[in-house]
Amino acid sequence: MFEALAINGGTPVRTEPFPSRKPFGQEEEDLLLEAVRSQNLFGKSGTFVPQFEKAFAEFYGAQYAQSSTSGTAAIHLAVGAVNPDPGDEIITAPITDPGSVMPILIQNAIPVFADVDPLSMNMTAESIEANITDRTRAIILVHLFGRSCDTDEVVEIAKAHDVILIEDCSQCHATMYKDRYAGATGHMACYSLQQSKHMTTGDGGMTITNDEETYIRLKLFADKGWDYKYMGERDHAFLAPNYRMTEMQGAVGVAQLKKVRDVTLQRIALGRQLTDLIADAPGVTAVPDQDDREATWWNYIFHVTGHDPDAFVAALKAEGVSAGAHYIGDPIFMRGSFLTEKNTYGKSGFPFTSEVASREYEYTADIVPNAVKALSTVVVMGIHEHMSEEDIRDMGEAIQKVARGL
Repeated sequence: MFEALAINGGTPVRTEPFPSRKPFGQEEEDLLLEAVRSQNLFGKSGTFVPQFEKAFAEFYGAQYAQSSTSGTAAIHLAVGAVNPDPGDEIITAPITDPGSVMPILIQNAIPVFADVDPLSMNMTAESIEANITDRTRAIILVHLFGRSCDTDEVVEIAKAHDVILIEDCSQCHATMYKDRYAGATGHMACYSLQQSKHMTTGDGGMTITNDEETYIRLKLFADKGWDYKYMGERDHAFLAPNYRMTEMQGAVGVAQLKKVRDVTLQRIALGRQLTDLIADAPGVTAVPDQDDREATWWNYIFHVTGHDPDAFVAALKAEGVSAGAHYIGDPIFMRGSFLTEKNTYGKSGFPFTSEVASREYEYTADIVPNAVKALSTVVVMGIHEHMSEEDIRDMGEAIQKVARGL
């Protein structure tokens, strides 16, 4: 006899709330106070933003780091550094946030979507290469849920086709891929510092590179095409937005960077524990560990293939364990009219309807069948460094109970 599910009147596995994440501590408070007492919160003439940029670059083994206001801004800096011509193509992920897509359109380039591995939900090298054309200028390689894509394979593809590789590490801070951190391989790498990320300044972003010319363009692109420290007065080099980070974000970032590796190591350990606990749950498929890369679990995911995922999640919640089915629901290009209806600049449909476009672009589910499959089965659960092994045991017990009870 299986134990009665809580959704059917049984006793729930968990009645106490799970601990909330508390990413900020005394050092963040002290440095914030120091920033405010300086009477200057303008990052370009302050001390914390330059300190944060220097430390961030050193952490990832890069020569340069440019701060910005968000992860989306960090990616926009990278696309701005690529400087695509209108109608050029940039390949990105179908399972991501609009922040991986909007910067492409804002620079009047055209997003193209590679398919994914149906378990990890990361972009595959095979699909990336299949989508390269003579208009491809760059690849934005999105590392999801704290696990790197097959970066080395994508590097070889980028070299063979002479395109720029941008790594989107917004969900993959301080995560080892082979012998280096994710983000240390591409021409540029971008990081979000939004509240939910492994390290956070509330919001903010960082873009790293080893190329000095690229760095100069990143720096100018972050500040209206001008840098008063070494350019002529009001000598704006090109069209660019304003994405300057403040001293408050920089102060918090300095403290956060010191502990991000401890955060990811704890998440690795908790994720491994949960994967082991649900390995034999019927109708459930965990995403297996890989020997050549870490999984630092921005959120924890598994796939439900032997049950209805929505019913599974409802039963989990009744057991006191929160979860969500289907992540973003559909490929990102179907989650709004900016691509399905070419709703971009006024009624123009630019760049899709202009002579700069080299072909017709249709964004439908059938272009990424593996992404559609993955989204139909995936379940997402919150996991963070302030959870205990007991918390994880309850999560595992609830998953096993629901899998067997259904």
